[in-house]
Amino acid sequence: MLILLTGKSNHDYIHNLTDQFVFIQSLASLEKLIVKLRQKKQAATNLRKKTEKQLQQVRSLERKSSSGLNSIDRKIESEKEDTTDISGILNQKTSQLESIERLVVAAHEHLNREKEALSEAESEVEFAKNPEEEQHAKSRLSTIHDRIQELEFEIKSREKTAKKIAEDVAKYNEIKSKISTKIQKQSKSKPSLREVMSTSHKTAEKFVKELEQKTKAEESAAKALEKVTSDLQALLAKKRKSVKSKAPSKKATKKKSKAPSKKATKKKSKAPSKKSRK
Repeated sequence: MLILLTGKSNHDYIHNLTDQFVFIQSLASLEKLIVKLRQKKQAATNLRKKTEKQLQQVRSLERKSSSGLNSIDRKIESEKEDTTDISGILNQKTSQLESIERLVVAAHEHLNREKEALSEAESEVEFAKNPEEEQHAKSRLSTIHDRIQELEFEIKSREKTAKKIAEDVAKYNEIKSKISTKIQKQSKSKPSLREVMSTSHKTAEKFVKELEQKTKAEESAAKALEKVTSDLQALLAKKRKSVKSKAPSKKATKKKSKAPSKKATKKKSKAPSKKSRK
């Protein structure tokens, strides 16, 4: 009965069922494996991207630290040059101040002597014995008065100049002190920046190695996925080819439909022609 209905023997039918079962099992197994490999590849990609991001962050920190150190070095160098220039101005101003102070001291000493001479001249005028001596004493007194006025004006002018130079000296000393404080602060920040740069560099090297490993893992997962996908496509192609080879061709079907049956042929041969009846 099975042969009449299917046109196949028990053996062929069981064999086909077995092949179909094996195909379904293989297909399911490959599809399940593809899903797992896709997940594995995605996980490897995520890890690789995460490591890349970490590496970029560490390298950015290293670049910033290096840039910060270079910037500090340039600032310190520039500020040292400014300190040298200010020190030169300070030396010049200090020398001027000391020179003026010496002149002021000398002018005061001269003024004191002139004041003593003034007292003597006044006494000479007071105790002059004759008009001639009196006139001479008065003339000397007038000269001393002029010199005293000149000395007082000179002292006042030089003290004013000395005050201005002293203010300049104080101002430049303050600027120099501020620059020195800046240099000290910047110099103190250099060790911490060097430490950050060194740590970042070591961490970057570590991430570079990790990135290489994760990239290889991603590539390995991609290759495995590609191979299994290729195997699946090959299996499907093989199945399509098998089904196609088992299906009857169109030509064979047409020939089969056109061929007359044996019974029809016998009946046709037995039927008398119109001429024979006559």
